Amino acid sequence: MTETGHVTLAIDETGIGTISFFHPSHNSLPGALLNQLAQTILRAGQDGQVKVIVLQSEGERTFCAGASFDELISIQSKAQGLEFFSGFAKVINACRTCGKIIVGRVQGKAIGGGVGVAAATDYCLATQQASVKLSEIAVGIGPFVVGPAVERKIGLSAFSQLALDATEFRSAAWAKEKGLYAEVYESVAQMDAAVQAFASRLASYSPEALAALKQVFWEGTQHWDKLLIERAGISGTLVLSDFTRNFIQGFKSK
Repeated sequence: MTETGHVTLAIDETGIGTISFFHPSHNSLPGALLNQLAQTILRAGQDGQVKVIVLQSEGERTFCAGASFDELISIQSKAQGLEFFSGFAKVINACRTCGKIIVGRVQGKAIGGGVGVAAATDYCLATQQASVKLSEIAVGIGPFVVGPAVERKIGLSAFSQLALDATEFRSAAWAKEKGLYAEVYESVAQMDAAVQAFASRLASYSPEALAALKQVFWEGTQHWDKLLIERAGISGTLVLSDFTRNFIQGFKSK
């Protein structure tokens, strides 16, 4: 375990490939970890032993706190901003193009980019503690990169509510009602049993049929390779604003 976090891939005998990520700061995602996560997803998608992917984070309280504030405050140019936010684009596009069905496991709060990661999975299970918040507009950057993935799952109306009500969490039940989560469980143990059972069923299906179905699920998103990088440029410019820098400094000083 290091201060920069880690990403691991474990493949069991049934073909379930479990990708786990961790960062000591509430599973936030600095640039290096974003790139590692995207590469691991693509690698699992190309691995013939992997029939289905489970995407999860470690720990109990927070699934993913989104962008790393320490890294945001260190960005000094538009190019650096573009590079950082392109990391979220890479993760979402890796989920979209990897060719394997991805089952999300969300054990706790998902914030900002964490909501985008959950939305980029093909089927997502969660606990009652897995409330969601898109806090980006309050920070001064807006949920531009993750927006297409979130809107695809929950629709424009629910996405706009989540994006504009940036300081309040919406419950896991709300997220299920809007389609982000397929099911919500009272405990982590119940969720884990459901994740294992569902992934095992998927692993027993035809890989070719699952791959074809994944293409159907993501039909109409082929332009995201360009779109999400363009969106990363918007966030990469806004992160340099006095508003954003003052917000982050104030948050870190609390």
